[in-house]
Amino acid sequence: MGTASPTGTTPVAGDQVSIDNFAFAPAVLTVRAGSTVTWTNRDEEPHTVAANDGSFRSPGMGTGASFSHTFATPGTFDYVCSIHPSMHGTVVVAQ
Repeated sequence: MGTASPTGTTPVAGDQVSIDNFAFAPAVLTVRAGSTVTWTNRDEEPHTVAANDGSFRSPGMGTGASFSHTFATPGTFDYVCSIHPSMHGTVVVAQ
């Protein structure tokens, strides 16, 4: 698959979300029910991933740390970084 570029930005593919420059990329990710999504912190600052509905919450993640969550049921799941609430994203889970 992809490799890290010299700038430290890794292309995101599949069920991956990169946390880079105080943003989730992609901001909206669509996956199938049963998929596991992995968030990886590429920033120098710690971040979290916290669902607005409380269905999942990561611990604080330092640079290079990852958090994964399996989405069993269809729906739309909005989330934020609880440390930096201006950072937000959405996982759309299709059947």
